[in-house]
Amino acid sequence: MKVLKRNQIIIFVIALMLMAAGYLNYTASNGFIPASSSSDITSEDIKEMAGIGDATLVSGNIVEENTQESISDTDTVTQETQNIVEEVNTTEDNTNTVTTNTEAEKDDYFASSKLGRSTMYSQMIESYQKILENATISEAQKTIASEEIKKINDTQNAIMIAENLIQTKGFEDCVILVNDKSINIIVKAEELKPEEIAQIQNIASRELKAEIEDIHISNK
Repeated sequence: MKVLKRNQIIIFVIALMLMAAGYLNYTASNGFIPASSSSDITSEDIKEMAGIGDATLVSGNIVEENTQESISDTDTVTQETQNIVEEVNTTEDNTNTVTTNTEAEKDDYFASSKLGRSTMYSQMIESYQKILENATISEAQKTIASEEIKKINDTQNAIMIAENLIQTKGFEDCVILVNDKSINIIVKAEELKPEEIAQIQNIASRELKAEIEDIHISNK
């Protein structure tokens, strides 16, 4: 009986050892921390870990804020660049408009001057023509009227020829206004060189039978 009891005790002890080994293996495999390990972590360690976490969060916020500021600065620079481009384009458009208007005004000046001149000569001829058609007017007066009509027509033809010859010298446009002996010639040009003025004087003097001192030349 003693032998049996001794064997039973041995078996019981072995069983306890196996159970203990199994329990330890179970706790290790499931990640349980032994009491001795937990006791090694102090309150200072916990504070330090918390501080690291806070520092990481603050750094992340700073990076995010810097990124947002960089994006905002980039957007501001882009907008300013666009504004500058728009201002430049607007300035160019305004300059082109001013140039176009200036050229249009010049064209209008020459066209309106020629039209006014033609209207004046037409009215003068019409007045002299009425004299010729009036039966109460003397023959002497009708002769004078006829001579004036011929003079006006000759002047108009001479002006037309002179203007065409001046334009053949490379000028875009010109207008000649005759007032008795005084002849005014306005040329469409930025400037007139001395040799160009001499050419215009020679043409006007020859075609309009005028003296050089009576010819006045200007540019527009």
